Amino acid sequence: MRPLVVVPTYNERDNLPPLVERILADPTFSVLVVDDASPDGTGRVAQELAERFPGRMQVLHRSGKQGLGTAYLAGFRYALEHRFDPVFEMDADFSHDPVDLPRLLQAARDADLVLGSRYVPGGRTENWSRTRRLISRFGCWYSRTVLGLPYRDLTGGFKCFRRRTLEILNLDRVHSNGYSFQIELTYRCHRRGLKIVEVPIVFRERRSGRSKMSKGIVLEAMLLVWRLRLGSRSGPDVKSEVLKRGAND
Repeated sequence: MRPLVVVPTYNERDNLPPLVERILADPTFSVLVVDDASPDGTGRVAQELAERFPGRMQVLHRSGKQGLGTAYLAGFRYALEHRFDPVFEMDADFSHDPVDLPRLLQAARDADLVLGSRYVPGGRTENWSRTRRLISRFGCWYSRTVLGLPYRDLTGGFKCFRRRTLEILNLDRVHSNGYSFQIELTYRCHRRGLKIVEVPIVFRERRSGRSKMSKGIVLEAMLLVWRLRLGSRSGPDVKSEVLKRGAND
């Protein structure tokens, strides 16, 4: 296995060095940073880190702020091109703890998609206001109810995809770009009959910098679930193809 951790960045100069060092302390993992021309110089810091860790860290420099979803899609395409397996999503701000990576990796040996979950037994959030907890819980409940999904944490961004999962998904058909991106990918995996498991994690408030959450991101997610439910962005069900591939793996 060649696990790759994809980390999108926008103004994460202070968080990135300790995060990369923590991830790469385990020789199992490699890192790909996807930077959207951060004004604070995150891209330069990322390039310096790549020079410190040759062969284990790469950087994709993009021309401007293009959004979380497109950053992950760029990272996924890089992972497919360079034969990595599995592929992780992870925030750059230490809200996701690198210590959890091996547990998600272990779970991926028997799953197509692993969700780092705040809302299964053993998972939780730390240093959140009551309002933020309520909004997050409501968002997961709302998405789960509208889409008919059994998973507890649909909006989290700490995930592990097997390579075959990304190959089966039609990445060109994924159009959401904010936090709704997380809902859409899980929904598409579920529709295709892929095995999805949740692993408990502790989600902590970012160490430094400002949150990217906004009212527009929340509205996008609320509208997306209905578009998915009504089928305007859902692809054909290829469950039989998935099962066939799984039997041959």
